[in-house]
Amino acid sequence: MSNQVKTLTPPEAWQLMNDDQRVVMIDVRSSMEFLFVGHPKGSVHVPWIDAPEWTVNPHFVAEVRKVMLGGIGMGSAGGDAPVVLICRSGKRSLEAGKLLLENGFTEVINVSEGFEGELDEDHHRSTAGGWRFHGLPWEQC
Repeated sequence: MSNQVKTLTPPEAWQLMNDDQRVVMIDVRSSMEFLFVGHPKGSVHVPWIDAPEWTVNPHFVAEVRKVMLGGIGMGSAGGDAPVVLICRSGKRSLEAGKLLLENGFTEVINVSEGFEGELDEDHHRSTAGGWRFHGLPWEQC
């Protein structure tokens, strides 16, 4: 059992998702970000911090567990399905991943650059890193 969140770049995470059909990507950004900024195609939304309180979701672990049990499952003979977490730049998802590990998840992966990456010199995102920067499949509502 790993006690550390693993890290993959967006292209590495996309490759893992294609190589292992058990992988579930969870987008931990706010509902507004998920809907209006866009999200990786096939990701499931479970917010880490969301409106109107803007505090850590007290049901985050239980909601992720429901996603895993409702889909591929946890604790099967082959081990837990890998959970890949993504946020805007990789910071919130890393914190969320640590909480999942503390609560019994064994295969937790953080997408290092997130969906939009860090700000560039002009304070723009998606120009220096992130899921969209790498041209990976995404959609928005």
